[in-house]
Amino acid sequence: MIRLSGGRLIDPANGPGEQKRDIFMEGGKIVAAPADVSKVERNYDIAGKIVMAGAIDLHSHLAGGKVNLARMLMTKDHFGHAHGHGDTAFGRSGGGHCSPTSFTTGYRYAEMGYSAAFEPAMVPANARASHLEMADMPLIDRGAYVMLGNDDLLLRMIASGGDQEKINDYIAWMIGRTQAIGVKTVNPGGISAFKFNGRHLGIDEKGPHFGVTPRRIVYHLARAVKELGLTFPLHTHANNLGVPGNVETTLQTVAAAEGYPIHLTHVQFHSYGTEGDRHFSSAAAQIAQMVNTTPNVTVDVGQIMFGQTVTASGDTMSQYRQHAFGDPKKWICMDIECDGGCGLVPFRYRDQNFVNALQWAIGLELFLLIEDPWKVFLTTDHPNGAPLTCYPMLIRLLMDRTFRNDCLAHIHKGAQEASILGSITREYTLEEIAILTRASPAKLLGMGGHGHLGIGAAANVTVYTEQPNKEEMFMKPAHVFKNGVEVVRDHVILSAPIGATHVVRPVYDTTIETTIRQFFDDHMTVGYDHFGIAKAEIEETGSPVIEHALNPRVVS
Repeated sequence: MIRLSGGRLIDPANGPGEQKRDIFMEGGKIVAAPADVSKVERNYDIAGKIVMAGAIDLHSHLAGGKVNLARMLMTKDHFGHAHGHGDTAFGRSGGGHCSPTSFTTGYRYAEMGYSAAFEPAMVPANARASHLEMADMPLIDRGAYVMLGNDDLLLRMIASGGDQEKINDYIAWMIGRTQAIGVKTVNPGGISAFKFNGRHLGIDEKGPHFGVTPRRIVYHLARAVKELGLTFPLHTHANNLGVPGNVETTLQTVAAAEGYPIHLTHVQFHSYGTEGDRHFSSAAAQIAQMVNTTPNVTVDVGQIMFGQTVTASGDTMSQYRQHAFGDPKKWICMDIECDGGCGLVPFRYRDQNFVNALQWAIGLELFLLIEDPWKVFLTTDHPNGAPLTCYPMLIRLLMDRTFRNDCLAHIHKGAQEASILGSITREYTLEEIAILTRASPAKLLGMGGHGHLGIGAAANVTVYTEQPNKEEMFMKPAHVFKNGVEVVRDHVILSAPIGATHVVRPVYDTTIETTIRQFFDDHMTVGYDHFGIAKAEIEETGSPVIEHALNPRVVS
């Protein structure tokens, strides 16, 4: 048994404010204080230090075809950021800053106090490779959202009348066969449209070939996710990403859900107006007002940070539109069977570029204008907005107005004038940071036993030394525990256990399998019998599979 004594607990899932109590860990869980203290084998005196649950990133591009293509595209990134990790017996070689290798990804998350991260765009045809790659990441738990909304079978089902029960059964089958924890839609209908030479698709525009609008896709998917009992809402990458004036599309996407829960991802990229001489403006206030007044909506921000990165997305339409801005000048765009697409464009965000600078300000405006911290999540859409290692600086921007305004004063002057950021006085508290990065992601994902420090929770615990510079504080925790094992101390990896894979398995009417099998026989390269991933395949990698409970299945 391990004891952490004298810490100051920030545990918003179990009550507001700071708590003063010791943490006891045994068997991978947080346990009650023993009657006999002699059972404590090791005591950590952490008097005065801040204690939080392990952080959870609900949107980070970790694995899959697009991530590996990004690594191949960014060779200089890997040559310039090689990591031996040879100072301990647990280190494995790796590299990369904006497109890190699997080993390095796990190390970097753990070094910052994270215990889990989720791949947000797993293409069904690539699911097996995605899970195998995630299993190669040490130290963190993981899971994935299966990407639907551009798959031919779903579009055919909607076009033929949209029998919701059959759609629900198909989606449940797909979640189970790909070992997913949620459902993602990317530019609904737009990736399919791109394959038929479409270069734009509005929310109410019928896509080529199938004649289905994004509005109908969003409605059927959001309804299915709710009726199947998933806790995690439809994870939605709306149409017209990055297009000036796309705020209207974003608002209409929420309306398309017709009250069903919906999560808008990397919403910074979908919060643009057309005001001003440059016809590009912040619509963060409109989006924040919508979030503040709409109960069924949550968002993550997708904050950009200045510097080199690589954009990696299933949104081929958007990536094709942006490829001319690639830096360095190279890019990849590809179709993926009847499932989706993939686009890679290297990019360097510059603080003296008007658009980039205003994007930076828009993200921070969203964080600061959305009132309820339980409805907004800390992400950079790694690596699209910035590499995951930028999280500590982002936290400092949210917590330190003086630092934020100093940064604001150095960006493009026109962007300064176009933003209300300097007038916002709000500073996030440690409790709000714990909500954004721990309690709320666990709650939204339905991860019972994670994201908090209560009795019975997974013993994923991060200990920080409080200091004025919050970037330094959150970059280098004093101790990080994964399932009760100390894995990081003062930025040094001490152990590298394999994390778990989190899944859900909604039930469905098996008669849908006849329709699915016929579709596979007629259209897919991978055969129906070889498509599905068995639980044992993941367990053979050494990763335990944690199946989370569903809400009761309902018919609206």
